[in-house]
Amino acid sequence: MTDLSNKKVLVLVSNRGVEQDELKSPVDELRQAGAQVTVAAPDSGEVESLVGDWDLGEKFPVDEVLANVSADEYDLLLLPGGTLNADNLRLDVAALSVTKNFASGGKPIASICHGPWMLVESGLTQGKTLTSYQSIKTDVINAGGTWKDTAVSRCDAQGWVLITSRNPGDLNEFNQAIIDELSA
Repeated sequence: MTDLSNKKVLVLVSNRGVEQDELKSPVDELRQAGAQVTVAAPDSGEVESLVGDWDLGEKFPVDEVLANVSADEYDLLLLPGGTLNADNLRLDVAALSVTKNFASGGKPIASICHGPWMLVESGLTQGKTLTSYQSIKTDVINAGGTWKDTAVSRCDAQGWVLITSRNPGDLNEFNQAIIDELSA
């Protein structure tokens, strides 16, 4: 098994609406590989997940308030999806700032499903090739990205690596791409 004990991953989510498996699956796999994973949200307490953007899912503890995190402390940024999560998070000034700081610092960002809305909002899709949930394809293209329908996409244009996937059905490939990136 891969040893990521020297790696730190920041996960940005809103306090309600993240797609359960898009948070749980990568976090569990990264922690099993030894990575230190910090779940950051706008408010302390818990993250209430959803399943299929509708049914209530599990609750997860918030490790850090989003306003207190710095890209400098982490090796990779993870942006899970969930329509409500992604739509709220892309309006959060602190989340936008952290995301832009990862890219400007040349650090990798991994995003799945509706998570790339954060990249659209922060102007980071320009010149990148990525995938996402089908319903935000037009947003990605209008923001200067090249969209493709594939389980996982890795793009190193613009001086930083972007790993994206379409939906929870792609989690195995998505998780492996993140682990591979952190292992490189």
